[in-house]
Amino acid sequence: MTTSALAAPATGARTELRATGGRAPKGENRAGWLFATPFLVLYVLFLIGPVLIGVAISLFNTTTVTSGVGSWVGLSNYADVLSSGDFWASMWHSVLFTLLTTPLLVLLPLLFAILASRIVRNQWFYRLAFFAPYVVPSSAVCLIFAFMYTPQTGLITNVFGWFGLTAPNFLGSTSGAWFAVVLLTLWWTFGFNFILYTAAIQDISEEVYEAASIDGAGPWQQISSITVPLLRPTMSLVLILQVLASLKVFDQIYILLAGGPNYSTRPVIEYIYDTGFTSYRGGYAAAATMVYFVILVAVSVGWILVRNQRAAAARRESTR
Repeated sequence: MTTSALAAPATGARTELRATGGRAPKGENRAGWLFATPFLVLYVLFLIGPVLIGVAISLFNTTTVTSGVGSWVGLSNYADVLSSGDFWASMWHSVLFTLLTTPLLVLLPLLFAILASRIVRNQWFYRLAFFAPYVVPSSAVCLIFAFMYTPQTGLITNVFGWFGLTAPNFLGSTSGAWFAVVLLTLWWTFGFNFILYTAAIQDISEEVYEAASIDGAGPWQQISSITVPLLRPTMSLVLILQVLASLKVFDQIYILLAGGPNYSTRPVIEYIYDTGFTSYRGGYAAAATMVYFVILVAVSVGWILVRNQRAAAARRESTR
């Protein structure tokens, strides 16, 4: 009786699916759309809508100091953006920042997450300590580091002196400015990736480690043969999230350096901000935003294609 009672709903569900051609019943579809409607409305109003407005403004000679969209200029704003040396210089600064920060913010959180998972007692303290800076507002972080970078009296400059080294001019030279903003970003955003790795490590069954320990595997062998291979999907996710986040850098460079010295660190988002709200070229800034948006989409699509190819290759290997 128990077997037939359990089998009846499954049989009924299969019959209902066959009757509807494998699709969910209309009532369930209506309920799904009903629950999704609030999100879809907000998504269209605050994401799709602004993108469409930005595309429209980019086709006009719009300024941010007069009403209206201005006169029609077609694709001339895009031509100006693509031929602008300042735009591509700022784009290079964003790419350079990404190259400097991404390896550190992908590998170091992984290392510390693995080490923290090996601590038997008070793991919560280390997780809290690493994640806490991430919730601090960017303006507060930049002010703290501005004090520490102050010549003669700053903490970080004094640390160089303790080792007999001369501290670079963190806020007045290009190389010092890049060092300053990378160190700030590493301390500030380290905790987010650390938490992602920590959550993934917690999903690894302890039985796997116990079996490896019985077979004679030491801690390093367990990390290299079990932990790291099982964390590869998370590493891939952290990598693309970090690349996109670094390409969109704005706060710390703008607050700490204002793109200086002499615009040598100005990222593309600050360039768009300056042209739109300092030079008042709204149409040109919208066109630059669309070009940058296409670049970010291309990066995301490229990552998806590479991931799908790797997944397909892994499936082919598993079926051999």
